[in-house]
Amino acid sequence: MLFQGKFSDDGTSFDNRITQLFGIKYPIIQAGMIWASGWKLASAVSNAGGLGIIGAGSMYPDILREHIQKCKQATDKPFAVNLPLLYPDIDKHVEVILSEKVPIVFTSAGNPKTWTSKFKEAGVTVVHVVSSAKFAKKCEDAGVDAVVAEGFEAGGHNGREETTTLCLIPSVRQSISIPLIAAGGIGTGRAMFAMMALGAEGVQMGSRFVCTPEASSNQNFKEAVMQAGEGDTVLTLKKLTPVRLIKNQFYKQVAEAEENCATVDELTDLLGRARAKRGMFEGDLNEGELEIGQVSAIIKDIIPASDVVSEVWNEFKQCAANPFAY
Repeated sequence: MLFQGKFSDDGTSFDNRITQLFGIKYPIIQAGMIWASGWKLASAVSNAGGLGIIGAGSMYPDILREHIQKCKQATDKPFAVNLPLLYPDIDKHVEVILSEKVPIVFTSAGNPKTWTSKFKEAGVTVVHVVSSAKFAKKCEDAGVDAVVAEGFEAGGHNGREETTTLCLIPSVRQSISIPLIAAGGIGTGRAMFAMMALGAEGVQMGSRFVCTPEASSNQNFKEAVMQAGEGDTVLTLKKLTPVRLIKNQFYKQVAEAEENCATVDELTDLLGRARAKRGMFEGDLNEGELEIGQVSAIIKDIIPASDVVSEVWNEFKQCAANPFAY
């Protein structure tokens, strides 16, 4: 076997440190994406045997509480909340997560030391998202239970180093002993198999789950994702927080500003407020911020989240049985 873990005798589940840690059937995790991953998507993925995640980054605390409560009603399986640590009033989000007894939290975009101990004291499983082996090691030292290593190909906010997932996963695997989840450019069972062979124990997928009926993103945005081809996304806004965007009118404004050596303040003014909501949630394909990964180039349909999980899982099993078949 090229990777850690084993299939059940009937092939309907997988046993490794990630499935044990989360209490799930398959080591397939849905990313916590802003404006796309509400309770409907999270519960659908969890019900299908993966780990669904509510993306708190686009939610006020009361909205987050509502989504958590609805997710509990829609599934009796484990689910998680993704919590970007750079957002203001983060303590209010933490209070909601703890009071609602969310079992698993994925933190990102910040120092894992800030909240990990508080979550751990409450019995919450903590995972942190990183883009380098150096920060993965800091996460382990901070006491997190697992890390997501996200490569350059990923959508949304990304690392400045531009390290591809293919290079990142082996490097992180060598640096830490805790469970490792791969992210960035993963949308198929073959990609999952490759990441597991490189040392990951699970995969996190975002872009593939955007194109599902359960995703709360606008239909215009979903169709733009399906129409995107190779080279239609670019990692930009590195002076602020790097983000991969579909090329549109807003991106052209950003590119022109950066070419003219715009300052951080000028870029912040250009970004303005609610630019991501305008693009991904409201469907403004010209002036909105359209965050998606490079894997969008192979996404050509909208299918239920449960079908995404089953297709990825079945292809992964086929690869494990015959790695060289195509």
